[in-house]
Amino acid sequence: MMILSTYIQSNKKYIEEILKTYIPVNEGYEQVVYDAMGYSLMAGGKRLRPMILLEVYKLFAQDLRPIKGFIAAVEMIHTYSLIHDDLPAMDNDVLRRGLPTCHIKYGEDMAILAGDGLLTMAFEVMIEAILEFDLGRPGILAMSCLGEKSGTRGMVGGQVVDIINEGKSIDIETVNYIHSHKTAALIEASFMMGGYLGGASDEVAKTLEQIGHNVGMAFQIQDDLLDVLSTEEELGKPINSDHKNAKQTYIDLKGVEGSQKEIHSYLDKSDALVETLPVENTTFISSLIEFIRTRDN
Repeated sequence: MMILSTYIQSNKKYIEEILKTYIPVNEGYEQVVYDAMGYSLMAGGKRLRPMILLEVYKLFAQDLRPIKGFIAAVEMIHTYSLIHDDLPAMDNDVLRRGLPTCHIKYGEDMAILAGDGLLTMAFEVMIEAILEFDLGRPGILAMSCLGEKSGTRGMVGGQVVDIINEGKSIDIETVNYIHSHKTAALIEASFMMGGYLGGASDEVAKTLEQIGHNVGMAFQIQDDLLDVLSTEEELGKPINSDHKNAKQTYIDLKGVEGSQKEIHSYLDKSDALVETLPVENTTFISSLIEFIRTRDN
């Protein structure tokens, strides 16, 4: 089986070349915010979300030109969320992917504006793609999906519940709500957008959403484990940040062994759903699931 690292090697450069084309080059008064946007967007990472969109799309279609704007948009949304998540008012982190966070390098004011700029630009580039390639309903569905999954009914909503419960004793249902909205929602969107843009049916898109949900939940629980068990050098960001911010996690409520069981349970559900997809080659999704099972950074 082709392991995920091979997909990352083959796709990461392609994705980052796409991202570079969308960073505004401007010598006007606002240049500093473009610099901050580009700094955070190109700061590295595995590019898993746009890679999911790309590889799922390739299960149904082959012409990659129409999806470039959507690939960029998903990573812009993800990057904006990380910029804002690192702010002093949120997690107050100083490192991201081994580099100074945006507010450390450019100041809190420019970091806020850089996040705002990436969020709004994501929808600009998707609209441009819909018009240029006459994507119609599939393009609108993909853009609407990203809007919902990243907004108050998704990622933003999860962040709200996360913040208002800092320092409080919460139950597993609340932790699940936070994880499913703050993390899993954008992964769900990546799966669904690849399907919609490739011409998949609504029924198949729903299955892709469920796969994305289970993958996203497992990914976040694994994140909770790594925050406790890993090192700053391995992660490229501060460890024990949840405890620093008085946030309860799966580890607090279920322990290490219980959390590991939950990860495998979610991934087993994903494996079962992958078997129902009406496509022949699901190697990428299977490799992604296996990566999360054994993830150490």
